[in-house]
Amino acid sequence: MSKVTVVGAGAVGATCANVMACREVASEVVLVDIKEGLSEGKMLDMYQCSTLMDFDTKVVGVTNDYKKTANSDVVVITSGIPRKPGMTREELIGTNAKIMKGVVENVIKYSPRAIIIVVANPMDTLTYLALKVSGLPKNRVVGMGGALDSSRFKCYLAKATGANINNVDGMVIGGHGDTTMIPLVSKATVNGVPVSQFASKKKLQEAVQNTMVGGATLTKLIGTSAWYAPGAAAAMMVESILNDQKKLIPCSCYLEGEYGQSDLCIGVPAIIGRKGIEKIVKIDLTKEEEAMFAASAAAVHKTNDVLRETNAL
Repeated sequence: MSKVTVVGAGAVGATCANVMACREVASEVVLVDIKEGLSEGKMLDMYQCSTLMDFDTKVVGVTNDYKKTANSDVVVITSGIPRKPGMTREELIGTNAKIMKGVVENVIKYSPRAIIIVVANPMDTLTYLALKVSGLPKNRVVGMGGALDSSRFKCYLAKATGANINNVDGMVIGGHGDTTMIPLVSKATVNGVPVSQFASKKKLQEAVQNTMVGGATLTKLIGTSAWYAPGAAAAMMVESILNDQKKLIPCSCYLEGEYGQSDLCIGVPAIIGRKGIEKIVKIDLTKEEEAMFAASAAAVHKTNDVLRETNAL
C-alpha cells in the first residue's frame, strides 16, 4: 500500500493527482486545498472516471485537513499563486514562501517519513526553503523543475529535427527560470545520435531559446501557468520513487560541493528511487556550460537572499 498527498488543488495539483490515479501510481491519492469544496469536487470527478479509465486508485479530497494526509509516502507541493503574464517566477517569492512554510510544517507533522517534491515557484528557492523548514535529510526534498524543463526541451528538439519525440533525449540543468536554465545541446540525441546530425545550429539554438521561455510562452497564450506537463512531470517523479525505478531525472537537488556549488538547491541530473535523491550524477560539461551553470547558481543564490529578507527562514 502506498499513499501520495498533493497539496494544492489548482490545475497543476489536480492534473498531477489525475495522472497518478489513472496510472495507479499509488494505492491512495489525497488532494488538499484551502478552498472549501475544491479538492473534494475534483476528486469526486476523478472517481467517476475510474470505470471509464479502468483504475481503482482510492482518491480523497479534503479542505485544509492534514490529518487525512497522515503517513503519506510522498507529498507533492503545488500550492501558491500562479504566474500571470509578464511575471517572473522570482516575483512570486514573498507570498509563496509564506504558503510553503505553513504547508511543510503541516506535512511533516503528519507524515514525518515522507519525501517532498516541490513544484511551486520560484521552485529552486522554495525547494531550499522546504528543506530548511522540514529538517529532513537532503535526499528527501527535491524540486521538480528540471524534469519539466527537459520535457519542453525534448518537445522543441523534436520540432527542430523532425524526429519522433519519443526518440529524442535532452537534458536541462541549472535554475528553473527563464534566464537561468541550461538546455544541454551537447548531450542531446535522437536515439543515441547527436542532434547536430539532424538539425542546423540555428534551429538547435532556436530550440534552446524556445525551451528557456517555454513557461512564459504558455503563460502568455493561456493567461496563467501551464498545468498538463508540470502535473505529469511531478507524477513521473512520484512513480520513480514509489516503484524504485531509479530513473535519471534532472531535478532541483541540494548541493554540497557537487558541480562546484554549495548551500543551494538547483537543477542537476540525479537518480530518483525509493529513498528520493539516491545519487547526484556528475556529467562532463563544456567550458561554456560550466560558466553558464556558475552564473545560474549565482542567480539562485541571489533569489535565496531575497527569501532570507522575507524572514521565511
